[in-house]
Amino acid sequence: MYALSRFWQSTIGKKIVMAVTGIIGILFVIGHMAGNLQMFYPDAPAAMQHYAQLLRTSMPLLWAIRLGLLTAVALHALAAYQLTMMSRAARPEGYAQRRPQVTTFAARTIRWGGVLLLAFIVFHLLHLTIGAVHPQFTHLDPYNNVRLGLANPVVAVFYIVAMLALGLHLYHGSWAVVRTLGVARPSTQPLKRKLALVLAIVVAAGFIAVPVAALAGLFPDAPAQTEGAAASTTAAAETH
Repeated sequence: MYALSRFWQSTIGKKIVMAVTGIIGILFVIGHMAGNLQMFYPDAPAAMQHYAQLLRTSMPLLWAIRLGLLTAVALHALAAYQLTMMSRAARPEGYAQRRPQVTTFAARTIRWGGVLLLAFIVFHLLHLTIGAVHPQFTHLDPYNNVRLGLANPVVAVFYIVAMLALGLHLYHGSWAVVRTLGVARPSTQPLKRKLALVLAIVVAAGFIAVPVAALAGLFPDAPAQTEGAAASTTAAAETH
């Protein structure tokens, strides 16, 4: 425990924690984006309902993943905050006058973007997971929950802005991960961080496509999906 405590108290320890939890977050958002894009499938209501049903039948695993993600987010945010405070406390006179090696808009806004993402996570859970702030939430009917929930322009714009912040966070954060873990050296040419740039664009665009389509009315009305409807659909598919 003492060694673990010393590791956490050190600057490098906090940076490694941020890197590892950042990787967990990256893997999650890629998987979550892929799940969301089922909204564009030909039979999107059934696809989304089967997706929800699959998660429901894997509750122990689902809760383990949820707890792991919440822990990762909490550690990531705490390490970021403490590193910021340590940096400010240790900054010598004249340090602020030194010109940084390289900076980007994503790097300059990383902290505010992180705060926005934390607020978005809370709202997203209340909106599309719990349904507490959703106008017409129906359990195990994710297609209509998404379609109706994002039809509100204010909510859709909030989602879009949050996903733009996520893209910036991924661009800076994914590059910081490989630097912290020693996979790549610091770069003086930010636009050459191609993998980080592609990841940020693909993930942000994938998430933003859903609220944009909802606002444009591209998701047609569909009957509420139920467990019985899913079972019927599955049985019909197995007989063909």
